Formats: sequence, C-alpha cells, structure tokens
Amino acid sequence: MIRDLSKSYRRGDQEISVLRNISLDVQYGEFLALMGPSGSGKTTLLNLIAGIDRPDDGVVKIAGVDITELGESELSHWRSTHVGFIFQFYNLIPVLSALENVQLPLLLTSLGYRGRRDHAMAALEAVGLTDRIDHYPSQLSGGQQQRVAIARALVTDPVILVADEPTGDLDKNSATDVLNLLGELNDAFQKTVIMVTHDPRAAKKSKKILFLDKGVLADSPKDEL
Repeated sequence: MIRDLSKSYRRGDQEISVLRNISLDVQYGEFLALMGPSGSGKTTLLNLIAGIDRPDDGVVKIAGVDITELGESELSHWRSTHVGFIFQFYNLIPVLSALENVQLPLLLTSLGYRGRRDHAMAALEAVGLTDRIDHYPSQLSGGQQQRVAIARALVTDPVILVADEPTGDLDKNSATDVLNLLGELNDAFQKTVIMVTHDPRAAKKSKKILFLDKGVLADSPKDEL
C-alpha cells in the first residue's frame, strides 16, 4: 500500500519534484509493469517501494510493515529478507561462478555452507540453469546471466521482486525468455513482481500496467487521457 508518496531532489539551488502524491495498491501475487518516458519517476518509485530510497512524504506499507518508519539498520535487514532485485545489467561478480553469485545474499544469513548451496541450487533449478552452476558470467549468454541474476533475487524467498528494465540489455529472444520466466515465477510461486520498462511488449507480459508522467500516476499514457 502506497499513500500520498512524494519525492524531490535538489540540483544546486533548484528543487526538482520527481513524484507527487502517488497512491497505489499492489495486491499480493500481482505482476505490475510501470511505464513512462525517461525522467518520469519510474525508477524512483521502484526504489522507494524497495526501500533503497526514502520519500519526502507519504507511506509505503508492504506486508503490513510501514518501511518509511524503519531505522537504517532495520530497513537494511528488511530489504535483505523481503526484496529481490533484478537489474538491467545483471550485476554479477565476474570471478564467481553462477552458483557462487546466487549464494551471495545468503552470506548475511545464519545458513551454513550446505544450506546456502541447497538454497542456491533450488533457485537455479527454478530458472532452469542447474547445468550452468560452475560457469562464470563470461561463459554465459546475456539471457543466462539475467537468469542467474533472477535466481540470486529469488534465493532469500523474498515477498516482492523489483525489476528495473530487466530486458533492456537483451536481444528479442532472450528478452522473451526472461519475461516468460518472470511470468512463470509469478504464477508458480505467487511472487509479487513490480517491473519498470519502456518496452510495451515487455509490459504486456504483466497482469497490470500503470503509467507515470512527470511524477503523476495514471492508468493510461497522457496522450490517451
């Protein structure tokens, strides 16, 4: 639940309003796509939902927790256990294998080596990459690297997956595969997915599309209102 969310940034002496009084309900298990022109506030909204950034005003309540009221250490712990992050450029560690990359978020948990490996293997199985566990990022295609990144996002069993242009660096076929995978994870595991994208074809894979323009949320692009 998001209510009256606003965010501004300062550029020199100028205050730039990015989001203005955003209110939004995202249901458990929903697959939501956020679209809009560059600079419309899509990534800012995603970061606020994920607890990466803090709003100037408003409430962000996820699974009953108002994350705007959490202290820095509480927020950091909440992020690590409730949110899985998927980025455009994968952010894999080049010197680590696929299995080792997926295990990284588990290093902050109480799991031992065997537990971390078992969880990572289950996540890689979910994305169809158990035959690539010992491969390094340079040995994987772009689509495979993004699958590893999705497995890494899944490995802590988060409440929500946030994806910022997850197909932006992929060719058409790989992009389709990744979007189909996100849809399967949404259906099979009831993972709530919030995806920022500029690609209408990607957005159509979601179950709901909302549009941002100049920090204002709408159900359709501005030129269709």
